[in-house]
Amino acid sequence: MHLPHQRGALHDLPAAPADYDAVLTAVVGEALTRLTRDGNLEHPAATDDIGDTSLGVTSLLALAWQRGKDPRLPEAVARSLAFHLRERVYTEDNPGYPNLRIRNSGLPYARYVLESGAHPIGDWPSTVWALLQAVNVLDAAEGLVADEQRAELVELARGYWRWLTEATFFNPQEAGNQAIGCVVGGLMLAPHLPSEEGQSVRSRAISLYVDKIRAHRVSDRGVALPPEHGGAYDNNYGPISLSFLAQAHRISGEEIFAEDGETLARYIDARLTNGGYDNGGPRYSEQHSAFESVLGLRYFGHRIGADLGRYRGDSRWARHAAKPDGGIDGHFAWMLVWQIQDTTPWHRTPSTAPLRHQLRAGTVSVAFDSKMTPSLVEAAGMYYLPAAVNRQHGFGPVVDGFLLCRPMGEVRVRDVRTDGLAAKLVTKPVVGRDHVLRHVRSLYVTDGTTLWVTVAVEQLDGTPYLLVGLPYATDDGDRVRRTAEPGGVAAAGPLRLTHPGPEGVDHFDARSEVTQEQAAFALAADPRGYGNPDEGWRYLVSSTALEADPVPGAPEGLTVFAVRYGDGGRGFEPVFEASPEGLLVRTEAFTAVIGEAVGDAHGEPELTVSGC
Repeated sequence: MHLPHQRGALHDLPAAPADYDAVLTAVVGEALTRLTRDGNLEHPAATDDIGDTSLGVTSLLALAWQRGKDPRLPEAVARSLAFHLRERVYTEDNPGYPNLRIRNSGLPYARYVLESGAHPIGDWPSTVWALLQAVNVLDAAEGLVADEQRAELVELARGYWRWLTEATFFNPQEAGNQAIGCVVGGLMLAPHLPSEEGQSVRSRAISLYVDKIRAHRVSDRGVALPPEHGGAYDNNYGPISLSFLAQAHRISGEEIFAEDGETLARYIDARLTNGGYDNGGPRYSEQHSAFESVLGLRYFGHRIGADLGRYRGDSRWARHAAKPDGGIDGHFAWMLVWQIQDTTPWHRTPSTAPLRHQLRAGTVSVAFDSKMTPSLVEAAGMYYLPAAVNRQHGFGPVVDGFLLCRPMGEVRVRDVRTDGLAAKLVTKPVVGRDHVLRHVRSLYVTDGTTLWVTVAVEQLDGTPYLLVGLPYATDDGDRVRRTAEPGGVAAAGPLRLTHPGPEGVDHFDARSEVTQEQAAFALAADPRGYGNPDEGWRYLVSSTALEADPVPGAPEGLTVFAVRYGDGGRGFEPVFEASPEGLLVRTEAFTAVIGEAVGDAHGEPELTVSGC
């Protein structure tokens, strides 16, 4: 089976002006065919997330008219705009909506579902989306929209803004992408208002960002990030937030949006594999967005010098939202408008700056979590997730069922790049069931094709083994295929692949046709679309796991493990020796010395690496 949402790299989408004109031409053709007698441009199958969609298609027609002056479009824009103003503006409170601060305000809002009282919880983001569609139409209105209709649209956008910021609690879903989108809506509305009012709206939008979003950032991997559905970063919505930050900076010039966008972009770069696969999030841990993320990844990838376009997007939404039949849906249409208007080119070469939470070279990458335990290992097109044993998740030594990867003190990191090799040494103080403090020293070395991992720890009694990972997926052209088989992994000691014995949702057998996200939602307190898959996954008891036994003949007082990912064609017989400087490691590709756990005069780990 293939993962449904992670498909082609976004920077592979043609992005020349002619390419975008072709997209708009197709949109125009479909829209003019769909346009009903009353001016409706909604997809006939649309039922939810609908309140802004006809207006979204209108905004694309307005942009197409701006670029090509197609004489068929002014009438279509006028009729479809009139439809939205007449049929999709609600001023009576939606029964059951829980987030009002002022009842019966009479202010306009958009509905997530048109039927009164049906799923009103979605009305806040739907109103943000409608505001953004409206301001895009206003930006293209000159010479296209009649003065009376334009004035009505300005008044509607003003009302949307007031409903979002006065009549309701701001950001009631704690969704950073929605909240930043609202800020962008205010910033784009401001120039269409009288000068004094416009300045007030702009100031209010920036203060909302500072006080309601930025002040509530969530830390992950040492970075403060916009809060997203109760967590720090979501694989679907995180890059969408990045697009909103890009637009906020483009239209306002405020440096705060550039700073926060660059911070989020560097975070994404550190966790994203070469192949563009990633995993994790409090809303959709494996679902990837597509056209909604192009602007942010392209804009900030260029600013920080990173190839963020490697992110695998859902190509079914490559250019715009689409229903299962492929027909256009106007949802999020503003993202297509903005990426067409922005001319920033893709940055296509990887950043060369060492990152604490990543080791990356060539086709190999290791992303590390906040505790500097690998969260994702990539080699030879294979992806390994942290395995689970006795409710403990990670990569690291296991003894008597206890995983030694949770630090009990400062985690030290040393990066070295030399002789075509990239290396990272992670030193962690850990405490096992015996209450003894030990230091786990994990060395990761890659030449860009192969990954060597050496783990050394003070002598472990019993029958220890190294948890090497959960083989989960592999690149398959423009798709990612699920797998349960490791690809070209070798170990200096005996290596085995195990699967959980017990059955049930709290045991993940990689041989089953279930994705990690599906398994995580099965464990979450709430269903997909409401629950937190990251939280659910933490309840996993056991999983398929690759396990490696210690190397024979390790230096006295040490237990050593050695694994090689990504090259099964050569023999693997590393040599380990004690030396005055520390543990000497010799492989077929490099020699390294891992310094003593106590480190240098400042307690920092010492590492030397040289190619063979």
